[in-house]
Parts: sequence; C-alpha cells; structure tokens
Amino acid sequence: MRLIDEIMNEIKDVMDKLDESQLEKAMDLLSKDNAIFVDGEGRSGFQARGFAMRLMHIGYQPYVMGETITPALKQNQVYVAISGSGKTKNTVSNTAAAKKLGLKVIAVTSKEESELAKLADCVIKVPGRVKGDQGNTSIQLLSSLFDQSVHIVLDELCLMLSRRDHVSDEMAAGNHVNVE
Repeated sequence: MRLIDEIMNEIKDVMDKLDESQLEKAMDLLSKDNAIFVDGEGRSGFQARGFAMRLMHIGYQPYVMGETITPALKQNQVYVAISGSGKTKNTVSNTAAAKKLGLKVIAVTSKEESELAKLADCVIKVPGRVKGDQGNTSIQLLSSLFDQSVHIVLDELCLMLSRRDHVSDEMAAGNHVNVE
C-alpha cells in the first residue's frame, strides 16, 4: 500500500467517527450578524486561519486572534478555539477570557474532557491523534492526523453554512482575492 493511501485511510477513519450533529450545533451559533474570532497555536493556528479565510469568502466577519486588525471582543460574538489536546495554554487562557466577556465558544478538539471543551458552548470533537497520545496509533508525526482532519471538518462546516445561507461558489469567488 502506498503511504498516501495509508494517510487517507487514517483521515477516513477519523471522519467516520465525526458526529455531524456537533457541526449543526456550531451552525446555530454562527451568524453573519456577529463577528467570529478564531484562535489556535502552531498548526492549529494555521487551521484557524484557513477557516477564517473561508468564512470571509462566504460573507462572514472573521478575525484571527493576535492579528493587528482584530477588534475588541464583545458580548454575544463567537469565539472558535482549536487545540487538539484541549490544553494549549494560550488558547485556553484566551478562550476563558472570551467566555468571561460573554462570547459564545466553539471548541474544536480531540479531547471532550479537556479544559478547553469545558469552557465551550459547543464542542466539535475531531478524534484524530494528537501529540502525546498514548495507544492511539497513527503512522503520521505528532498531530498531523488531527490537523488534516480539522481542515476537512471546518471546510464541511463552511459548506453547510454556505448552503444554509444560499451562498453559491460564484458568490464566494467574488470575495476571493484576485490579483491577476
């Protein structure tokens, strides 16, 4: 078997375990009327940025925590925090502060019992292996399986939002940067 086939099989195994009702609950919190703040460290941060970009394409107001243009957090906005372990120090600390300010929290993690998940109004469990997992096998390094799976799950969430909001591919393309 080719290595890529093994990786794809691992991702499929994670997707088979995904509870799509969690995505539906997350959809209930997401609206074009409120800003959406995304947060994550390392590769989870890259997934957060990709999610923010796609949200922008479909007409939402996303912001990435730590960027210079990110405005102040306000009550009733939405905070999406990504951490495979659910215990990444900065992510958990920022999420706790957002929760205290009255934001709705969506946690994307592989650990439903984690500190991050306990802060959340909605948890999207992506059961891919993360760094430090014992007995949860993956041929891939560190948290690669979680990271890859999060990308797919958040793209699915954006597709669900676009269908709910009647945003076509052509409409999304109108918000895509074109520098030709």
